Amino acid sequence: MPRISVAFLTVAALCGMAGMIWGGFMGATENMTMAPAHAHLNLLGWVTLAIMGAVYALPAGPSANRLAWTNFVLSAGGVLIMIPMLAWLLPDPASRGPVIGPWFLLPEAMVFIGLLLFLVNIWRSRGRPAAA
Repeated sequence: MPRISVAFLTVAALCGMAGMIWGGFMGATENMTMAPAHAHLNLLGWVTLAIMGAVYALPAGPSANRLAWTNFVLSAGGVLIMIPMLAWLLPDPASRGPVIGPWFLLPEAMVFIGLLLFLVNIWRSRGRPAAA
């Protein structure tokens, strides 16, 4: 398996495990305040990163080039920055929102640009023959 896939899938699995533990804790305490952060961790961290890692592992998938590694750094980094920010915001959005709100643009831009780079890398690999 290509190193880029291992990187994506490792971070994805760690996000998935953290999301499961977090979800179990929320269920046990019956406190769903963090549900939006939990959902973002599962969707962006576990699902999106796993899909990217799987696509990079395909024989005819995008190659592990500099663009792929930039995609990894932006996508994984954006998730790892966004989730703690969201978790800090949720308990008190009225007072914390004005403080952290403008800073949310950074991780949002990171994951958006990461997905855009993923799309570019897929597009660049079109028509490439699959390995035998």
